Amino acid sequence: MASILKVDALQGVTSAGDITVTSEGGSATQSLQQGMAKAWVNFNGTGTIAARDSFNLSSLDDDGTGSYGVNMSSVFSSANHSAHATCDATGNYSNAEINTVASSGIDSIRCWNDNPATIDPSLVFATMHGDLA
Repeated sequence: MASILKVDALQGVTSAGDITVTSEGGSATQSLQQGMAKAWVNFNGTGTIAARDSFNLSSLDDDGTGSYGVNMSSVFSSANHSAHATCDATGNYSNAEINTVASSGIDSIRCWNDNPATIDPSLVFATMHGDLA
């Protein structure tokens, strides 16, 4: 019979915020906190931009055609974190680049098509990993 573990909080023994997870094969370990996304968002980049769903998001910025900012509720300890963005204009190939990251999130995501021209895509996704302050 499979076990079910129900808890409201996990805490490390050595340090409260230090929990190590063993890999599927059992030979590698990973810090649980380091492997988790600290923020993500799925939003509509057309018209009045709006998040469809998100985690740790305080606000979105519409900085002009095809240019957006993603601001976090709980910020990173520095601007040295990993950030990824993807833009998808339905029926139209599109690209994304992150121009600037900050401890508060992504200052500038730029979306463009094949032409290349900046576009307001219907789907914009962003994910961030790193150490929270």
